[in-house]
Amino acid sequence: QVQLVESGGGLVQPGGSLRLSCAASESIFSLYAMGWFRQAPGKQREWVAVITNGDSTNYADSVTGRFTISRDNAKNTVYLQMNSLKPEDTAVYYCNTVPAAVWTNTDYWGQGTQVTVSS
Repeated sequence: QVQLVESGGGLVQPGGSLRLSCAASESIFSLYAMGWFRQAPGKQREWVAVITNGDSTNYADSVTGRFTISRDNAKNTVYLQMNSLKPEDTAVYYCNTVPAAVWTNTDYWGQGTQVTVSS
């Protein structure tokens, strides 16, 4: 059974940093690009960053220069280093394949991890 388990969220002041982690099942991690997504209250889920198997990366304009995505293939884990956090970064953050849930016909998402940026 494929699983995505996000962790590392929390409450941080504006300008602060957090590092999110996502442990993925080996069966999908080795096959697909991995990405981070987020959903703020009252808004649709949006894509944040992606990293391919070849370690190419791309970012949403809103996080470029502040967030860095990386992957550890030995641990089947993808990370999101978030610096210079802003209140508008507050959201539940999810990881998934890119495209999302590409390995299944279901709309699979993990439980996510809450990031709150507030003074």
